[in-house]
Order: sequence, then structure tokens, then C-alpha cells
Amino acid sequence: MPRTQPHSGFTLIEFIVVMVVASAVAVGLTYAVRPALMGYADVRLRSDVANQADVALQRMVQDVRRAVPNSLRTPGSQCIEMVPTWTGGRYRMRPDTQNDNAVNCAPSATCSAAVDTSTTTTVFDSLTDLLLSVSAGDWVVIDNQNVNDVYAGSNRSAIVSVSALSGAQATQGKHRITINSLQVPAGYLGGRFQVVRDAEQAVFYVCSGVGTDASGRNGAGTLYRLKHYGFNAAYPTACPAPGATADVIATQVAGCSFEYAANQGATQQSGYLRLNIDLMRNGEKTHLSVGSHVLNVP
Repeated sequence: MPRTQPHSGFTLIEFIVVMVVASAVAVGLTYAVRPALMGYADVRLRSDVANQADVALQRMVQDVRRAVPNSLRTPGSQCIEMVPTWTGGRYRMRPDTQNDNAVNCAPSATCSAAVDTSTTTTVFDSLTDLLLSVSAGDWVVIDNQNVNDVYAGSNRSAIVSVSALSGAQATQGKHRITINSLQVPAGYLGGRFQVVRDAEQAVFYVCSGVGTDASGRNGAGTLYRLKHYGFNAAYPTACPAPGATADVIATQVAGCSFEYAANQGATQQSGYLRLNIDLMRNGEKTHLSVGSHVLNVP
């Protein structure tokens, strides 16, 4: 009778021992690795929240630095209004006495177009290149000395047409800009003009619903950017409610404040704006504060 070969493999006891040892190793690895993984997740979360706050503030600072001088208005600590410019340059302040075909001739192919502050202006030559495209309906702003001037329209006029000056007209400037009738303020010696896009007009940044949600671990507010809602001549008395077309700049906002001093320093020519924002997500809170000087020289 042949001998039966014994079966190879694990016994039940050996299998139980292996399971117990593997479980112990897994628990040990969990305690060793879990803090590192949680730390990585926390760092990534804090980085994401801080990056969102930084992007939001830098977006605001960009608009502030290109805003029409003296156009910032702050009806409340959680909102700020301004008129961002699109492009601009220097306009001709005197006729071209060397190349014009006659003294005090009307603007034409052989005569330059200068701004005469003794009468209304409907056409002028830009002595500098317009760095960005300008369309009919955009706005020219000249010499905004007072906050409400650009909003009321006393120094603002709609563009009718823009044409490049070349060939024989190259001596007259870079562009000829036709606008609706505008009385340029007498005595203004800066010779600068700004262009405001009609697609934007005035811009409002508004923090809405600031605070935390029911859990207390997430910000409940939103930072909005409102545009193309018109130029309001009266100084606003309260922050506007964001509409459905408002751009979302930041979410989960737990707090924000905007502090603007219009006449910072002895020269009275530059303001200072302090922007503060708190974002909170899953219990992680980031506070960022950015200051920006505001050039108020037209």
C-alpha cells in the first residue's frame, strides 16, 4: 500500500498568529504615518486658503492702482467703489505751429487737433500710443480733481471714434480721438487723459454675508466684483447688494474690511488703502492684509 504524502500549508493557529502580527504592524504604521498625512493635508489646506485670499487682494490692488485719480469711494467698511482705467496717454495741448497748414486751422488731414480749454472739445490728438484697443462708447476722463466729478460726468465724455495718425499726419500725434462735446477744465496743465471701458464703467468690491456657517468651521461670506452698473453721481450711502451678474472673487469669507485715507502724507496727492480679508475653510483660518498707495494726481 503506497504512503500518503502530507499536505503542505498553514495551520489555523499559524494563520491566526499572522493575522494578529499583521494587525499590530498596521496599527503601528497608522499611528506613525497618520500624523504626517494629516499634517500634509492641513498644510495644503492652509496654502489653498492663503492663495485664494492673496489672489483676491491682488486683484483688488490691480484695480486700485489703475483707477481714475480721486475716484475711490467707501460708503462702508466692507465695500469700495472706483473707476478703473483701461488705457490713456497725453493729449495735444497746443497747435502744431510748425506743420499745420494755417494758423488756428480746424482739425483735418493737414491740421492738428489740440485741446482748447477756452471752449468745448470734440476732437483731440493723442501724443502717445494707446497701449490697448479703444472702442466707440468707451469714456475719456480728463482732470478728475474731485471724487464725484467722474461719476457725475463733468469731466467725462463718450468716445465717438478713434483713428491712427500715420503718413503725413504722423507729426500730429499717434491717434485722433473724437468725443462728445466736453469742456476740459481750464488751468489743468497735466495734459493727461484716461480711458474707461464702457463694459466696466464704475466697479464695486463688496463683501456680502461675512461670518461663519452653522458649524463655525467655514466662512459664510463672498467677495464680489460688481461692474457696468452705471455712474452714480451721488456718493453712495451704503454697500450695494450684489446681483446675479456680479463676479465672485473669493468664497468662504469670514471677515473683511477696507480702510481708505484719501489724503495721506503732507503732499495731499496720494491716498492709502488698507485691505483686510479672513478666509476660513474646515477650521483653517487665514488673515491677509495688504496696503496700497493710491496716486491722486490727475
